[in-house]
Amino acid sequence: MTKYLISFPSKALVLTDEEFSIVSAESRAVIEEAKVAGVYVFGGGINEGVDPVLVSADGAVSAELYPGSELDGGFTVLELPTREDAVEWARKIAVACRCSQELREFMYDPAS
Repeated sequence: MTKYLISFPSKALVLTDEEFSIVSAESRAVIEEAKVAGVYVFGGGINEGVDPVLVSADGAVSAELYPGSELDGGFTVLELPTREDAVEWARKIAVACRCSQELREFMYDPAS
């Protein structure tokens, strides 16, 4: 089976306080559905209150990041038999979150 990344940037999630509680409950329900189906691997949101750092090959740490490497928002990793299944799960998450989702496929790694 293939692992898929389903994600959205923070700026895509535009909700009122009232909508946020509803979206939170509905998106958690989709994640629970994925867990019950046995396809959930991992998910979460990037903690935007903690600055990212770059750890170089020599172990040095700096605040300078790769150009264009902005990463924020939320993501879910699912393991699914087909891309069509991944599109369907991305659709469920998009409906629950009230925002479009990006779908990416991880390359096969025989060690994972």
